[in-house]
Amino acid sequence: MFWNWIGRSQEEIVQARRDWMEGTRFGEVKGYDGDPLPAPELPAVPLKPRGRVR
Repeated sequence: MFWNWIGRSQEEIVQARRDWMEGTRFGEVKGYDGDPLPAPELPAVPLKPRGRVR
């Protein structure tokens, strides 16, 4: 898992990060006076799914 997003692919995680940084899709946190926290940079290597283990 990267940061606090759930994504099934590298592309979904990249899009979620972009949406967060642009202020779209995730809404605002009521009662927080500061600027939104920036998302951390993505690793330089492709993210690898861990698979579902039960």
